[in-house]
Parts: sequence; C-alpha cells; structure tokens
Amino acid sequence: MTFEENSADILHADTQTALDRAAASTHRHEALFSDRAFHIKQSAVRDVFDISIRPGLVSLAGGSPYLRSLPLADLGETVRRIVAEQGLESLQYGAGQGTEELRRQACEVMAAEGITDADPADIVITTGSQSAQDVAAKVFCNPGDVVLCEDPTYVGALNAFEAYEVELQPVPMDADGLVPEALEACIATLREQGKSIKMLYTIPSFNNPSGITLAAGRRQRIVDICKAANILILEDNPYGMLRFDGMPLTPLRAGNPDDVLYLGSFSKIFAPGVRVGWALVPRHLHRRFYLACEAVVLCPSPLSQMLVSAYLRDYDWMEHIRASRLLYAARCASMLAALTEYLPDGVSWTVPDGGFFVWLSLPEGLDTYPLLHEAIDAGVVFIPGAAFTPSDEPSNKLRLAFSAVSEEDITEGVRRLAPVLRRAVDAAGH
Repeated sequence: MTFEENSADILHADTQTALDRAAASTHRHEALFSDRAFHIKQSAVRDVFDISIRPGLVSLAGGSPYLRSLPLADLGETVRRIVAEQGLESLQYGAGQGTEELRRQACEVMAAEGITDADPADIVITTGSQSAQDVAAKVFCNPGDVVLCEDPTYVGALNAFEAYEVELQPVPMDADGLVPEALEACIATLREQGKSIKMLYTIPSFNNPSGITLAAGRRQRIVDICKAANILILEDNPYGMLRFDGMPLTPLRAGNPDDVLYLGSFSKIFAPGVRVGWALVPRHLHRRFYLACEAVVLCPSPLSQMLVSAYLRDYDWMEHIRASRLLYAARCASMLAALTEYLPDGVSWTVPDGGFFVWLSLPEGLDTYPLLHEAIDAGVVFIPGAAFTPSDEPSNKLRLAFSAVSEEDITEGVRRLAPVLRRAVDAAGH
C-alpha cells in the first residue's frame, strides 16, 4: 500500500486541526466551539495505530501489552460468573471512588514496588491513568499555568494538558533520566518570567517514548527540588513492574506522601481494554480530586473493577508479570540486535531496562515525520518523535515498540526500516 493511499490518515496533527477548523467554519455551529476545543489535537499515535492494523505491515508503533499469554478462556468464565452471580452489583451504578476491594488490591500492587504506606481511603479508581491526567490538569491548572514534563514524554498526557490551555515546558533528560540541574534552571527561568508552575509530570520508569529510567540516585533529589518550589509531582508509573530483572526501582511517591500524586494502571500489567487505573492522592488534595473524577465519570465501571479484582484475587498475577518480563526482555534483545545488525552509522538508540520502547536518534537536522511515509511503503510503521514533545519543531527521533510483536517480526520490521533510514542519513551527507 502506497503513501498516497494512506496520506489522508497520517496528516500532521497541526495540519489536521487547521483542516478541521476550515471545514467547520462553513457551519454556524463553528462559533459555538470554546477556545479550549482548538487545543485538542489529533493524536499522531492514534493515526498510526489505525494504519498499523492493516494486513502486511509490521507495526513497531503500538505500545500494547501482549495479551495471548493471559488465560482468556478462564477469564471469560470469570466474567460470566460475575454477571450471573453478582449482576445486580456489577451492572449497576457504583461508588464514585471505586470499590473498596480494588482500592485495597491497588495498595498491594504498589507495595510490590516499594510504596508500603498507601491507604485505600486515599485512592480513587479511574478510567485508566489517562483520565487521571485530565482530572489533575482540571483541578490544578488555570489557563497559562506551567506544567513541566520530560522531553520526550507521553503524547496522551500532552494532549490532556494542552486541552486545558496550560504551557508545557520540557525539561531535558540524559541516559539517567531527568537532569536535576536542568530542572532547577528551568524553574528559576520560569519564575523570573513570572510564570506559575503547578506540576511536574514524569514517567520515571521506562519513559514513554524513550525507555529511559530515572536513576535511583536522582529520584529523591527531583522530589526535593519540586518540594522547595511548591510544585506537585504527577508520577505516572504504568510500566514500573515490568523491569526486566524483576527488581523495580522505588517510585518517587514512596516516602513522599504529601508531594507526589501517583498514577497506576492495570493496562500494562493486565489488560488495557478494562480501562481501569488508580490515583493515590495526597490526603490534603484527595477530596477535590475525587469530586472532579466523579463529575466526569460518575463512577468507574463496576463490572470492569470486579473483573480486575477477580484477576488479582483468583489468578497468579505475579507469575503473569514474571512471564511478561521474560517475554519483553527477549523481544527487546531481539530489537537491539536487529538495530545493531541493520541500521547505518549515525543512528543511535536507547537501551531500556524494562517497559515497551526503544528511542532512536538520527543525525541532527533530519525530520523523521516524512520518513514515516517511506516506511509505510516499505511495510513497517513507527511513531515519529515530534508526537512526544510540546515543541512544534521537527524531530530527528522516532519510537519503536517491541512489546506486542514477535521476535521474528521485530527483526523483519527493523530490516524493512533500515533502508529508509540509510537513505535519509546518506542524503543529509552524514
């Protein structure tokens, strides 16, 4: 399938927004849109995901967990039993904060990572961690407020924050994650400009998209810097349990209950389709956060919560995580080996300790977005780096995902991608 046949599906987000505005301008309802509506951008990840499910393409784009190792037939029987035996509860409205059982189980999951002081009363069950990011922006940010973030960072969070008209300020990372000195300098500069900084959004373990982990020795320093500046940390930790060596780093929230709002998710350690996550909220912030969640969803799905609770209660979920770590480690190793074998000089990449992603860097001055068109023609899909930064500048980066792809397909996908990158590097004279 050629780029021309796909071009309508992969327009740059800003281009798509402009086209949407132009199309809407012919209708009287265009005047009804809020200013906020035009800050909600088309997701490049979603566009590429839609393309990547087409036959014949090797998708190294989607950061999805591998679900075939789940006991699907048994889970189907579990759902049947929940509805048959507890249908009046599972199919009815539920508590806005989430079930007590699942909140208690979320504490057990966090304890496995090092957060041992979590109280179920401080937890709000959310519709995935994405909704918690949205609620955090709504509760804490006025238009024009600043949210600090890693550079690069999760595209869904960027979209959520930008919808509330905040100013996103990226903070540089190196191989050990957020650079404390760069964070201090960024805060000082923004304060000199009179900016109001509300939050630092961070994915400290296996950052999406870079795969980089914030070093253990930097973690408390990052918290201390933000605490001194009265900046709330929004810690997003969906991948923390998926460290290949089985020894997850202690989250920022451990030991910092007042200064870190922690987001967890069952999407990566169970299944994303259940759309269940949680927020461990500092107690003094809990009520307003909870009320804002309830105002959006009324209550998280009781059926989904009961399924997750049954999975955590009746299945060996820790064994599934151990098996997943081994699987993802092998797939990551296959990707790194293929990158070493096939990619040209001038292209470098991160070496993650866990999670789903490898982050490629091409020589400065190259833009990976146009290369996506050539890659699709070659039969492989990736996510251009521009999707993962608030900057409007072209990016010489790209994200590859190994989590849901067989080792054979990973190798084939990299083999198909290599000539595309080689031509770009050669054309640029590198």
